[in-house]
Amino acid sequence: MAAKEPFEIPVGMRRVCRRFERWRKGHQARLPIPEALWAEAAKAAREHGVFRAAKVLRLEYGKLKRMAEAGPTTVRPAIAPATFLELMPPQTVGIAECLIELEGPRGKMRVQWKGATAPDLTELSRVLWESA
Repeated sequence: MAAKEPFEIPVGMRRVCRRFERWRKGHQARLPIPEALWAEAAKAAREHGVFRAAKVLRLEYGKLKRMAEAGPTTVRPAIAPATFLELMPPQTVGIAECLIELEGPRGKMRVQWKGATAPDLTELSRVLWESA
């Protein structure tokens, strides 16, 4: 089994990641993370997702999620709804052709069709085959 690759750090989160690393290296005791760092982590979580930010910054997911939800939300430009949508059938290269032959205790049945669409041959053959 191959070893997992390190979690890729998005470009926009690298500066915050470096700040967390410097802060962690500068403290031997377990001290609470400063509010300014939490604010930056919450901003990164809103931009890149809570899961990714928690993994990259090595933070508790639940607390980071609460901090990200409490902050201002990013306003995304609204996309105008489509006024017209054209559905095109799939392009067929040639005419589809199929031949099905069934043989059973009641005799033989042969179904052949040519065209772009296929009927529900399973149900058709079952109805014909099982009819009295």
